[in-house]
Amino acid sequence: MSLVVFESVKQIHCAECRRGPLRHLVREAGVPRCLDCADLGHLVYLPRGDAALTRRAREASSLSAVVVRFHKRRRRYERLGLFVEDAALAGAERACLADSEARARRRERDRLRRAAEDVRFTAAFAAEIVRLFPGCPADRAVAIATHASVRGSGRVGRTAAGRALDETAVSVAVRAAVRHTDTEYDALLMAGVPRFTARARLAPQIDAVLDGWRTVSRDRTSSRPGSGGRA
Repeated sequence: MSLVVFESVKQIHCAECRRGPLRHLVREAGVPRCLDCADLGHLVYLPRGDAALTRRAREASSLSAVVVRFHKRRRRYERLGLFVEDAALAGAERACLADSEARARRRERDRLRRAAEDVRFTAAFAAEIVRLFPGCPADRAVAIATHASVRGSGRVGRTAAGRALDETAVSVAVRAAVRHTDTEYDALLMAGVPRFTARARLAPQIDAVLDGWRTVSRDRTSSRPGSGGRA
């Protein structure tokens, strides 16, 4: 179990030496103490951001502590960095400098691999949209798939169901796209209409678009290769 240091924005003083206000503190049995009184004052702070440096410094440090801060909007503690021994950090910096070129090449290979995976997944997502909604224009299907499947976005295409091309998840992405693009939904939100009220008001309009996309017009069918239509 890692030791935890809290970063505070409040006017908190050490319960033992009375120094403060403290930027970093440790809580022992609910009582705030400064790093010196908690026997962590000899450690140095390493902000998050360099995964290799953080990993190496933590592994080399016989004593370390995770630094967290409470995020009010998300209502959770988020990791900011580490406190590690000075010698461990110096050694980690030397090791990272020695193999920086190799790690840069590996990151580039990983970036290209992820980019290729994203292209394939977006194409598969767009194809599933067209299968479920054959009347959806091809460019719209691609645009919806691209938006829904952005890596790290947290959108429906990146959920477990979305990655599995679950019909419900794909349909949710299409419905959201129609809501924002083909209706006045965004304007209603800007006017102060509650989100669920706006959705309920526009549901019939959205359903009409989706119902139309679930069918293929005769002209569109006959224009497809191999459909048997006249040249």
